[in-house]
Amino acid sequence: MIPEYGDADVLAVEDVDDPVPGPDEIVVAVRSTALNRADLLQRMGLYPDPSGRTPEIPGLEYAGVVSAVGTRVHAWREGDKVMGIESGGCHAELVATHGRQAMRVPDGVPLADAGAIPEVFVTAWDALVRQGGLTAGRWALVHAGASGVGTAAIQLAKAMGAHIAVTCSSGKADRCRELGADLVLERSPAAWRDALRDAVPDGVDVVLDVVGGDEIERNLHVVRTEGRIIQVGVMGGGAASVNAGLLLAKRVHWIGTTLRSRPLESKIAVSQQFQREVAPWFSDGTLVPVIDRRLALDDVVEGHRVMESNANVGKIVLDVA
Repeated sequence: MIPEYGDADVLAVEDVDDPVPGPDEIVVAVRSTALNRADLLQRMGLYPDPSGRTPEIPGLEYAGVVSAVGTRVHAWREGDKVMGIESGGCHAELVATHGRQAMRVPDGVPLADAGAIPEVFVTAWDALVRQGGLTAGRWALVHAGASGVGTAAIQLAKAMGAHIAVTCSSGKADRCRELGADLVLERSPAAWRDALRDAVPDGVDVVLDVVGGDEIERNLHVVRTEGRIIQVGVMGGGAASVNAGLLLAKRVHWIGTTLRSRPLESKIAVSQQFQREVAPWFSDGTLVPVIDRRLALDDVVEGHRVMESNANVGKIVLDVA
């Protein structure tokens, strides 16, 4: 939990009251969860949980077993294996969630791994496909290709027959290639833009950007006319100089998006569509969560420090049970 805002040392593991399901909710005994950039920002007081729940417990995703069911819930029973996204509260032994927002853990996926799926795969799929319109044969550019969202995006693009270019640090390039990236570009401001334009002269169809900052201007140069830029994060800064003339001339759709602040019904719709259209790819091995390391919940401070240093490739999983 977050008793006060600050660096990683403020985090504490403490006992709190068990959640009680509302009529439309289930309570999940969490087996695994994972860290996301939003958890770091929340810890610093920069990205509060919109639910306003207290005590303030971070954590945007979970996988576990249903332990209690609300009176109006008929889709789930105690003992069912579920996973899902939440606005917070998942770095805990128990979490309450709306019954229609929960997703069934795909067959063949261990609960210990499933906690690394929901946030990054739903984010990448929602950005690239639902909002970005990526289809077979088209090109995507994804920044931070070795991040949780990046490793998910590479796999999703290849699964649907699309082409994907990613930017990443040089030490993580080989892992991105192993996952299937068609073009891996070192994130050097002087290099990647021209290299991508040489490789894809007509421009990419969709950009998934979690970085922001100086990359915003370069995105406009590499996206095709009437292409889409989906702004998912601003790790590199939220303010940038933008060539508005280029934005207008290319008729670019620049879309800002987050999962966390969406209304409940929107999250339910995304989760249910993901369950139908994407989750089966985990059962046949087409998609796999990329796990950098596993830590016990008690070691969450270490996990925050690893993520802050950008040392991880893929997900940092927290084993709860």
